[in-house]
Amino acid sequence: MFVNFRFLKNNGMKASQFCISLLIIITLITEKAAAQKTQPEIARYTKVPAGYLMVLRQGDTIFKEIEVLAQKENIPSANFTGMGFVTMTFGFFDFKKKEYDPKQEFKDVELASMQGSIAWQKGKVSIHAHGTVTGKDFKAYGGHILSGTVSTGSLEIMVTVHDKKLERIKEEKLGANVLCISGQCTE
Repeated sequence: MFVNFRFLKNNGMKASQFCISLLIIITLITEKAAAQKTQPEIARYTKVPAGYLMVLRQGDTIFKEIEVLAQKENIPSANFTGMGFVTMTFGFFDFKKKEYDPKQEFKDVELASMQGSIAWQKGKVSIHAHGTVTGKDFKAYGGHILSGTVSTGSLEIMVTVHDKKLERIKEEKLGANVLCISGQCTE
């Protein structure tokens, strides 16, 4: 950092006064940053009799937070519902290409309804979800959820846990992942 001490002297400030002022400013900035790091993280979920109630906040990635819950709580399988404020991308499955064609991103809309399931696939959490969003014009759009984040406000999700571990497998004929409920499914 370059400091023109002649300028400081001509304006009535001594180098020592400047250094002390600079040291105070740096100390205040450092203390504020340290205080922000020590603030407790806001809980994203709580256990309830039916399973778990999640409350996500602005900026949270929906599927990431559901995955964290499933891993931390070792959820064997579950269904979930949700509502709140989101930015979301939907997709429609193209059976010829065997992939989802994404629809435009819907920004800062109300998630009127979301339903999904949590299972496992090759040792990892596997989420399948559909939803409906509405904007200020009250037009509804929906489909398979490819991604979503919480926008203004919050998102409430009720996770109903099942006692049986369910796996999702990729059925080559369909080209899609399918929930296996018999335990005898093969890829």
